[in-house]
Amino acid sequence: MTNGTVLEPIRRGAIWRAVIPRLAASACAMFMVGAQAQADTFPSRPLTIVVPFTAGGAVDSVARVVADPLSKLLGQPVLVSNKPGDQANIGTYEVVRAPADGYTLLLGANGLTTNPWLNKKLPFAPLRDLAPVAKVGYAPLVLVVPAASPYKTLSQFIQGAKSKKGAMNYGSAAVGGSGHLAGELLKRDAGFQAQHVPYKGGAPALTDLIGGRLDFMMINPLEAAPHVKAGKLRALAVAAPARIASLPEVPTFTQAGLKGFEVTVWWGFLVPAKTPAPVVSLLSRDILKVLDDATVRQRLARLGAVVEPQSPEQFKKFLQEETRRWGDVIHSAGITAN
Repeated sequence: MTNGTVLEPIRRGAIWRAVIPRLAASACAMFMVGAQAQADTFPSRPLTIVVPFTAGGAVDSVARVVADPLSKLLGQPVLVSNKPGDQANIGTYEVVRAPADGYTLLLGANGLTTNPWLNKKLPFAPLRDLAPVAKVGYAPLVLVVPAASPYKTLSQFIQGAKSKKGAMNYGSAAVGGSGHLAGELLKRDAGFQAQHVPYKGGAPALTDLIGGRLDFMMINPLEAAPHVKAGKLRALAVAAPARIASLPEVPTFTQAGLKGFEVTVWWGFLVPAKTPAPVVSLLSRDILKVLDDATVRQRLARLGAVVEPQSPEQFKKFLQEETRRWGDVIHSAGITAN
């Protein structure tokens, strides 16, 4: 009786220790089968690329270049939906809250690595709540001034900015955005002061720059090239190690006299964090195929983009590194968005 009383719990514990791993393995197997089954039928309806910026900007342009060939590969329409506002957080949060089924993608940019530092009250964490799918590429920023500006070279611009002693202004798509941070770095490295004017998107800021209501902006070639070629803006320098195809006549900052000044913007696709791995792999595979297409590369190059495809794993590492890098910059500059 004593032995039975003592051994019975022991037997039960042993049984459960043997059974639980099998149950867990079975559940895991069922989950994997379900996820694979979902991938096997994916996609069965249209997909949406959420662009958290206004139509006509750089990210919007990249999305539309990729959407059509991606649609042909997937066999389903790929729509582009612009959801601008709150430094790209509105559109990003919409994707975070979307069903984790692969049908809603985010075409994210630098804000994914800067906004968490700028806004401590964000209802989401990009590295936690989004799954990287594929990096598209990047573009260096370009210093542009209105066509009527008296400055024809970078050295003239810097001398003029110093002489104005803070009276010069510049615009950007948002507080803490790439254009803002690049402008602050330019002020620091070139040794002048200027007032930052934030806008709700790059398009309205460009309108004011062209109209002469702003003195300068730091924008990417996708936005700069059309206006420079149309004679509405003048490009003074490119923040890249080498000249770019879309603006071959424009020198780099180093060539123009400000050594080592380099700032780029980048773009990449992400989905809600719990999207099944097979679906993420399928999307990544087809997006990378699109980016390997010569016609797509040519279209992006004409806009000033450098195609730099990355797998989900590579893109994840890149996001982690960029988050650390810009956290240091934002902290040292004391920039906040709220």
